[in-house]
Amino acid sequence: MRRTTTVLVTAALAGSLLPSAAVAGTARPAPAPSGVRVALPAPTGTARLGTTELHLVDRSRPDPWVPSRPYRELMVSLWYPAKRADGYRRAPAMPPNAAAHFGRTAAEQEGFAGADRVDWAGIRGHARAGAPAGSGRRPVLLLSPGNRMPRTLNTALAEEMAGHGYVVVSIDHTHNPMGVEFPGGRVEPSRQPPSASFDLMRKEYATRGADARFVLDSLERLARGGNPDAGRRALPRGLRGALDLTRVGMFGHSLGGASSAQAMSDDRRIDAGVDLDGGFVSREGPLGPVVERGLDRPFMIVNADRGGHDHPSIRPFWDGLRGWRRSIQVAGAGHHSFSDLQAYVPRMVRAGVTPKEFGTALVGTIDPARSFAVQGAYLRSFFDLHLRKRDDHLLDGPSPRFPEVRFLP
Repeated sequence: MRRTTTVLVTAALAGSLLPSAAVAGTARPAPAPSGVRVALPAPTGTARLGTTELHLVDRSRPDPWVPSRPYRELMVSLWYPAKRADGYRRAPAMPPNAAAHFGRTAAEQEGFAGADRVDWAGIRGHARAGAPAGSGRRPVLLLSPGNRMPRTLNTALAEEMAGHGYVVVSIDHTHNPMGVEFPGGRVEPSRQPPSASFDLMRKEYATRGADARFVLDSLERLARGGNPDAGRRALPRGLRGALDLTRVGMFGHSLGGASSAQAMSDDRRIDAGVDLDGGFVSREGPLGPVVERGLDRPFMIVNADRGGHDHPSIRPFWDGLRGWRRSIQVAGAGHHSFSDLQAYVPRMVRAGVTPKEFGTALVGTIDPARSFAVQGAYLRSFFDLHLRKRDDHLLDGPSPRFPEVRFLP
């Protein structure tokens, strides 16, 4: 029990790719051919998908991790329902330099067995780069990845929500992810160690809240007809008219889910939020003031098999929720089931480049297709209810459609 609690807190707060010392010590399998091919699941929505990226520069604040740099720069990706997709190429899940950096760094620094054996640059999403946006204004969802994880590892859920009528804006919190690629191919590496201290995590927590506010400011500028991209690169046609910034939600994985709550506390433009297996409190105390302040807007917690709102890393935050709230648990899920690793790791195990025990520690035992089906259904139900006022009653209680989901009192 003590070991289980330690692993949960480590995963929920840090989001490390290294599941535990015992699993990390597992011997690697014999070398296999390089360039293992992995793929993303197809989104279930009927909408054609477009995607683009923005290079955003905030000159109102210095970079918190590089004090000599008097500005903060971010990369964000947008996914949206497209008017048409023919004639536009499928966008890569990772840009090439970031893909190479991720594979190398994950294997060397994060202990992610087999990461250097995967063709990360060859993964394609299902959205078409630069496709014109469809007509009508859409609710907007901000997406924040786990600690040290690039935004590109949440592509599946971004595409899933966009395919059901949302504009999803995924944020790279520069110098926290292993690497962020900027226009021209420059990769900014992480400035944070894999094993972060409490003070460093509190700083990252606050930084992510400020990043979310700046991204919303940039989206408002875009909706007013401006171009917030630092290089003034051309925007997809119709994108400005696709943003309904009167309906904004935010969700994220691990630290990204927990900091979504902090962003809601800091910025009332965010109407509803979801935390995917993230913790709010360590042994040293709360990661951010939202734990003491609480929230008065809808919030949902989705945990892996070993988590729940009764855990010490979550309970103080849960008790401070004054609005609509739900807490559910996904049987068989691991901490990284709530990222694209749910699709990639089982394939890596089958290819023999990642030990089975290591893979199970990362993404649990749940079937990947079922895992994504559960996540998509419950995210859609939550945001449809609170941003669109559509109630499919999935969140009323246990459903025979999803026996993997447990509702926690």
